[in-house]
Amino acid sequence: MHEPEPVRTAPVEPVRPTREDEVAAAGSELIGGPLGRHALLGGSWWTPLRVVTLVAIGMFALGLVQKAPCYHSAWFFGASSQYTHACYSDIPHLYQGRGFADGLVPYFDKLPGDMDYLEYPVLTGVFMEVAAWLTPGSGSIQHQEQWYWFVNAGMLMACTAVIAVCVTRTHRRRPWDGLLVALAPALALTATINWDLLAVALTAAAMLMWSRGRALAFGILLGLATAAKLYPVFLLAPLLALCWRTGKWREFFQAVGGAVVAWLVVNLPVMLFAFEGWSKFYTFSQERGIDFGSFWLIWAQNSSSPPSTGFVNTSATVLVVLCFLGLTALTLAAPRRPRFAQLAFLMVAAFIVTNKVYSPQYVLWLVPLAVLARPKWRDILIWQACEVTYYLGIWMYLAYTTSGEAHKGLPTQGYHWAIAVHLLGTLYLCAMVVRDIVLPERDVVRRSGDDDPSGGVLDGAADVFVLGAAARPARHAAHFDAPQVDWGRPERPPYEERSL
Repeated sequence: MHEPEPVRTAPVEPVRPTREDEVAAAGSELIGGPLGRHALLGGSWWTPLRVVTLVAIGMFALGLVQKAPCYHSAWFFGASSQYTHACYSDIPHLYQGRGFADGLVPYFDKLPGDMDYLEYPVLTGVFMEVAAWLTPGSGSIQHQEQWYWFVNAGMLMACTAVIAVCVTRTHRRRPWDGLLVALAPALALTATINWDLLAVALTAAAMLMWSRGRALAFGILLGLATAAKLYPVFLLAPLLALCWRTGKWREFFQAVGGAVVAWLVVNLPVMLFAFEGWSKFYTFSQERGIDFGSFWLIWAQNSSSPPSTGFVNTSATVLVVLCFLGLTALTLAAPRRPRFAQLAFLMVAAFIVTNKVYSPQYVLWLVPLAVLARPKWRDILIWQACEVTYYLGIWMYLAYTTSGEAHKGLPTQGYHWAIAVHLLGTLYLCAMVVRDIVLPERDVVRRSGDDDPSGGVLDGAADVFVLGAAARPARHAAHFDAPQVDWGRPERPPYEERSL
């Protein structure tokens, strides 16, 4: 008796950007043209994950080369030259300035000078301290600072690899979107300015865990990310709105519980035994005045009566709350449930745009979220061009203010234009994401046949609470009205991207 032959189903083919994105297709001509079907589905060692990770490491290395003028002299022998070469980094300066060269323990030992304690969250302080342990203590202070920057660069390169892997794997059928992260020029330029990549890597890992339906692991990683930088906690706000619409309260509270416990495990020991040092980050954030990169700075520098720090703190908080309420209303009233990555990007972008300071490395917070929210090459490149403009603008402005009567660089009004370019670029990408939510048929991810690849338990979930037109009748599982894709005919892409 013969056993029936097993039914063979066509493999789920990864989405090929060069077949659905005109900019990706045009750019691929530089390396031989669009990838073919067998290049993706064959047994080659060059899988999308490996290619994206190696490209990300390569771009990171180019960013290190770009810092070479500062590494050799500008960090140590000239205040303005590190700005004219656009290679400034906090890392070597804070090795001595925050007591690491003298063996002081962060949060427990007072620092000499105006900054009495380290003004960074605890997990970032641990990262900085580990790098100090690995830095040779012999030689001149310049030699030690160079080593400290190199050690941190190696650790931050590992964070970059983690980000590339996590973004590539979050959308299962869209691994090549990870190239948008790997090739982001702003990532290469700003990666070693500060320690933000630690929080970005933990946040990217948290997004990957949520996409796999692991709510508790998501919460733990998000709590650790918040212990390294404040912004990751804002991802819980859009998650609240999405879980409200779908009724996934169990998973939401698992995520919140994991985040709270992980944050407390890191912070509580320092909080109990060195409260004054632990609280420095929060008091510094409140007391810090209007600073670089914000629209508040444009207001302050063009007004005879600039706003006070207290007014800006209150106003920025109110604006963020209003943005959250607007995103919640959008989530509950949208014709189709928004994707988690879309709302996460919009929430963090709202915080960045309304904040009283925008350091150039803050763009790192948005890069992975932007790629997951709107993986369209044209829009990401437009936004990145705006961020590179701002990156050059702030250093040229600082060169202008530190070069004395020579006035080398960009004057104040020119710097204001650079800030405006950054703000407009971010708002443009936000507008594209909001349009995708209001008109889900324009969403690049959903036009490929997916619902919410980064949504985890939200992917294809039924709606239980909606508002407005979406409630007449209530929209149910989003994948019910998704286009049906015939995966047995891979010679033709399921959708063709048209000019928008």
